[in-house]
Order: sequence, then structure tokens, then C-alpha cells
Amino acid sequence: MADTKKILEGLQIIVTDLAQQADSHEIQSRVFAAQSFSKLEEKYAEHAAEERGWVTKCVDRMIDLGGDVKCGAKKETPVCTDVLDWIKYDLQVSKDGLAWLKGLTEEARDDYTTYDILKAYYQDEEEDMYWAEQQLELIEKIGMQNWLKTLL
Repeated sequence: MADTKKILEGLQIIVTDLAQQADSHEIQSRVFAAQSFSKLEEKYAEHAAEERGWVTKCVDRMIDLGGDVKCGAKKETPVCTDVLDWIKYDLQVSKDGLAWLKGLTEEARDDYTTYDILKAYYQDEEEDMYWAEQQLELIEKIGMQNWLKTLL
């Protein structure tokens, strides 16, 4: 049987951390815009909006479960002017987040509604991780300068 308290705690962590991540992605999109990397600007602006959608789903689920939603304190995260540094950082955030999210998703397996939300969120984050890995592989194959040209 699902432990509602653990699920609510996990959902709160997602709400707090993902709101931070959405802000971070929005800021990075502006940095990339200033560098004329329009494709990265668009990708991370869309990503920020998508993450806010996941925050909304998690907040709504917390309310459905009778939990108290908080606007939690957020830790400082880096803003990178070097695109490669950002891709590597964002990839590590995805890997760490997926490792943690797997446990929460398993915890919610008997709460079908929460499980479905978390499973879909996991799949979305996994796609983001694969994209970052593909970009690093592409940089390795075609070189940084050629890769940067694809972002204009």
C-alpha cells in the first residue's frame, strides 16, 4: 500500500526543485538568446514552461491527497555562459533527479493517479537526459565549433 505521507513529501520536493529548475531554464534561455543561440533559447524557454506544467500537476495532486503545499526555499543554481558547461550540468541534474524519482515512482505504484503522473514525468525527464547525452556525443563527433553553428 502506498505511503501517502512519503508521496506528499516527494511531491513537495518535486514542486520546490522543479520550480527552481524552471526558473533556471528560463534564465539560461535568456543567456542563450544574448549569445544568438536561438535554438537553445527556444528549447530552454519551452522546457521551463513544460516544467511549470509538471509543478502544477504535482501541486494539484498534493491538494487531491489532502497535503499542505509549500513554496519551499530554493538553493542557488549556476547560470552558465559556456554552452558545453551548461549541457554537462543539466545532464547531471537529470541523472541525479531520475535516480531519486525512480524511488518515489515505485513508492506510488499503488496510488495509480500519482503513479501515472510520476511515470509520465520520469519519461519526460529521461528524454531530456537522452537529448543532453546525444548533444555531447554530437560534439565529440563533429567538434564544438560545428555543433555551435547548429544552434544559430
